[in-house]
Amino acid sequence: MTKNMGSADRLFRLLVVIAIIAAYFTGMISGTIAIIAFVAAGIFLLTSLIGTCPLYLPFGLSTLRKH
Repeated sequence: MTKNMGSADRLFRLLVVIAIIAAYFTGMISGTIAIIAFVAAGIFLLTSLIGTCPLYLPFGLSTLRKH
């Protein structure tokens, strides 16, 4: 897959993952909301690590800088 995520996009997603984990361990979220948040966090983590967001592809979006 072609990379379509810039470093700011990837960093933002990683910060969201950290915030979700922190919210869970501090008791701010639990139950069904926590499960949904962890699924979203897993998707954000995976897309950040591979640098490709599948939802950007059909729309031709990219947050990568052009050199």
